[in-house]
Amino acid sequence: MDEIKSYNNALDAASKKIANQLREQIDATLKGAESKIWHGAPVWFIGENAVVGYSKKKAGVSLLFWNGSNFGESKLKNVGSFFASEMIYTSVDELVEKDIKRWLKLSKELIWDSAAHMRKMRAKK
Repeated sequence: MDEIKSYNNALDAASKKIANQLREQIDATLKGAESKIWHGAPVWFIGENAVVGYSKKKAGVSLLFWNGSNFGESKLKNVGSFFASEMIYTSVDELVEKDIKRWLKLSKELIWDSAAHMRKMRAKK
């Protein structure tokens, strides 16, 4: 069973369209990346590091890049206390393919080694 397809199919109609299109673009651009449901949402990994994912939020569908704050992209909004940035979509018409492709390429080039960071944090405990 395809977990990501199941995740997308459980969304409301508008969010499902957004999620399906995002998945298509992510899979096409991040060939060879491992994808799975992680912490309840679809996430793509390069090596052991999460680089991109999406999830349904109250405001819409969030496309999240783990190192997005280092992309130099004003359209992405920083979230959390590390380097993540996101774009929120409420309609499939808001998806700008050239922006998403550019961000996905940056996610391959500028990987934040979050796995090593988490190992260091656990070792300090």
